[in-house]
Amino acid sequence: MANKLHQDLELRLRSSAVFRRPMFSVHVIAAIVSELSMQGIEASAALEGTGLAESQLEIHATKSSYRQLDLVMRSALALSNDTAIALRAGRRLHVTSHGMFGYGLLTSATYADALLFANQFMRVPGPCCDIVVTHDGMMGTCRLDPVYWPDPATDTHRFAVELSLSGHLTAARDLVDEAFRFHRVAVDYAAPPHAAFYEGLFECPILFSQRSCEYEYHRNISQRALADARTHAMAREICEEMLSEINRASGIAADVRRLLIEQRGQYQSFEVIAEKLGLSPRSLWRRLAAEGTSYRKLVAESRARLAIEYLRKTEMTHEEIGSRLGYSDVANFRHAFVR
Repeated sequence: MANKLHQDLELRLRSSAVFRRPMFSVHVIAAIVSELSMQGIEASAALEGTGLAESQLEIHATKSSYRQLDLVMRSALALSNDTAIALRAGRRLHVTSHGMFGYGLLTSATYADALLFANQFMRVPGPCCDIVVTHDGMMGTCRLDPVYWPDPATDTHRFAVELSLSGHLTAARDLVDEAFRFHRVAVDYAAPPHAAFYEGLFECPILFSQRSCEYEYHRNISQRALADARTHAMAREICEEMLSEINRASGIAADVRRLLIEQRGQYQSFEVIAEKLGLSPRSLWRRLAAEGTSYRKLVAESRARLAIEYLRKTEMTHEEIGSRLGYSDVANFRHAFVR
């Protein structure tokens, strides 16, 4: 049943206008295409159906959509004989490949400031995964949730996670030094044929078939000054403009989804959400309606994600899951789950 719900959820996510709207740099697509070219696969084959030409990948102003990224990911999985293609492509995602977002990271005062900058502007480069960073003492944890590929049983889910893990490691080593290592990596899918490649790349314990996708790192890493205050101010200003443009293009529903993801089932009232977004409840209702959705629908979507996650990855009872998601009794939860 959870598999069917994952499929339904993915279809709903991929039917949104945001999935098809070109808003992001082509640097991730370019990294995948470059890795495929090393294997003798023509760019035209990798880009089939996207409407993009190889020459456009070299133009900084070219914009891409999640739909185009999805097509390239699927082409890579179909065309490459190397099942580790996503991990290899992620090693090409150096900080400088992220444009002004990357320069904002490089010119931050310290590594800690770079992480704060990344959290604030993560939507600018169009990530494969949403991230949630938490800290416990000297250990940090970065959780990865694929944006449009929620089902751990699919190759596209694994591809999105592998690309993000490898890309994060590459960027962290650019910011700190080549000695940087993850402390632990956990993923929610079974060990793939190239599991040994994980060990060589990450050089830390790798846990498969876990409840979530995440990596841990020591926070007592180099705090050497990275700063170039003038360049950083310019990069921040440009990233703020880019983020505003993305927010306008993706609509207010994307902001509500982000807040709901952060709440993890402890949903606040519509009025509180509106206040956090700097809107009156009436204005928020109108803007969501104009995008063909509502707060109730977005909460239902978020609850569906979490319900599937709890059913697949925990031993929680239906009563416990229902309570965690805010249902008064298990019958209400079951009815909502079936819907």
